[in-house]
Amino acid sequence: MTNLLCFEKLYLSACSSLISLPNELANLSSFIILHLSGCSNLISLLNELAKLSFLEELILSELYPSNCSSLTCLSNELSNLSFLTILDLSGCSSLTSLPNKMTNPLCVEILYLSGCSSLISLSNTLVNLSSLTILDLSGCSSLRSFSNEFLNLSSLKELILSANLSTLTILDLSGCSSLTSLPNELTKLSSLEELILSGCSSLISLPNEFLNLSFLEELILSANLYSLTILDLSGCSSMTSLSNKLAKLCFLEELILSGCSSLTSLPNKMTNLLCFEKLYLSNCSSLISLRNELANLSTLIILDLNGCSSMTRLPNKLAKLFSLEDLILSGCLSLTSLPNKFLNLSSLKELILSTYTCLKSLPNVLINLLCLNFFYLSGYSSLTSLSNKLANLSFLTILDVSCCCSFISLPNKMTNLL
Repeated sequence: MTNLLCFEKLYLSACSSLISLPNELANLSSFIILHLSGCSNLISLLNELAKLSFLEELILSELYPSNCSSLTCLSNELSNLSFLTILDLSGCSSLTSLPNKMTNPLCVEILYLSGCSSLISLSNTLVNLSSLTILDLSGCSSLRSFSNEFLNLSSLKELILSANLSTLTILDLSGCSSLTSLPNELTKLSSLEELILSGCSSLISLPNEFLNLSFLEELILSANLYSLTILDLSGCSSMTSLSNKLAKLCFLEELILSGCSSLTSLPNKMTNLLCFEKLYLSNCSSLISLRNELANLSTLIILDLNGCSSMTRLPNKLAKLFSLEDLILSGCLSLTSLPNKFLNLSSLKELILSTYTCLKSLPNVLINLLCLNFFYLSGYSSLTSLSNKLANLSFLTILDVSCCCSFISLPNKMTNLL
């Protein structure tokens, strides 16, 4: 084959009886593509690979190591493939490790490791792959953690995971400055305890829900997440606090912490979130109170505290939320009173006070919420009556007092609500 001076591409896919490659292959100076997918009996490979210095694409998918004893690991000599752009090791189910510090193949752009079910760690393999744009780790069910492996992957745009990473406890994506989104499969990593996203400056959003991340204890962000507008951590029931760096996500519009039942406090200096509009804290059952500075979030439109059963009080300065339209306080069973200064909530359209058992009375100033459309009081067991001034709420369309077992009569002049 050495006479084939212009020979560039060799496709040997599904040549299941092929045992080895000829040594002369290394002398083909123009050789750039080698496809070996499905060569299930190939047992000799590494020595030849080390000499193919101009190789740009290497496909080794489905080299089933039950018949490929050399593919329980790859030699460090793989680093000699300095022009390699695509490395496909999909289906190498007995592969336990990758070369340590692939120093030379700086051009690798695509790395497929799907189905490498025996791969335990990536070690330092990824450290110098600064051109890597796609990394497929789906089905790598033995991986335990990623810590620092992604630090220099500034070109990474697509990360492919799978729910099979059920034992993964740490995912460190710090420094992946080109990564715009995270895979939805991230929400199925049921053992994940630590997620590090420092330096992911192009990250626009996180998966819609973190519902299955019940073991997540720590989320590490950085001020470099300039593009992040929605942060959804719902269902992270083991997380007790959030980093104060959250306050530096200057374009954050929506924070969803629903079901974070161990969360005891919110970050400091959230007033720096100048675009912040929606805060969902439903069923944060360990949250006792809100910070006074929360009242300075002048752009906040929705505040959902449904099911915050340990919350004993609301800050008086809550009345400064001039843009607030929806306030949901249903199920706040420990809340015995509301601030008297609700008068300034001039934009409030929906107020939900359902399922109160400890609230003794409603502030009279509630009747000054002239923009109120929806007023829900269902299940308010101690409510006996409402002020006649309720008739002044000319925009009121729904009043719900169902299951208010002590309620005696409706206000007079309800006919004014036309």
